[in-house]
Amino acid sequence: MNKPQKWAGQRLGLPESGSGSLAKFGRRVAALFIDWGLSMIVSQAFFAGNSTATLIIFALQQWILVATIGYSVGHRIMKLQVRSLTGGYVGLWRSLIRIGLILLVIPATIWDADNRGLHDKAANTVLVRI
Repeated sequence: MNKPQKWAGQRLGLPESGSGSLAKFGRRVAALFIDWGLSMIVSQAFFAGNSTATLIIFALQQWILVATIGYSVGHRIMKLQVRSLTGGYVGLWRSLIRIGLILLVIPATIWDADNRGLHDKAANTVLVRI
């Protein structure tokens, strides 16, 4: 029988608080709003606010930035980073899986005991504080 964890992320080897600990809900939502807001600004400036353009801009910024540097603009402002559980960069494929499931919305709203959404579980990633 598994021993219950004392904090979310303990079984993943993450600290309870501080740098490297799991990102809390408030920071995640704030980062999402920042990224979506930036996408809307770019969409308004170049595509007359077209909703499809906004969605594509959001997806591209998430995919490319998370794959290469581990965070989007919103993540950086909120001091968060997406990390691979196997170490190293998230990479293009994991980032693509992650953003694809985020765009479906429902997988990102179903969380486990480690506060990881299905999008992070499928991509084998975790969003942590930096």
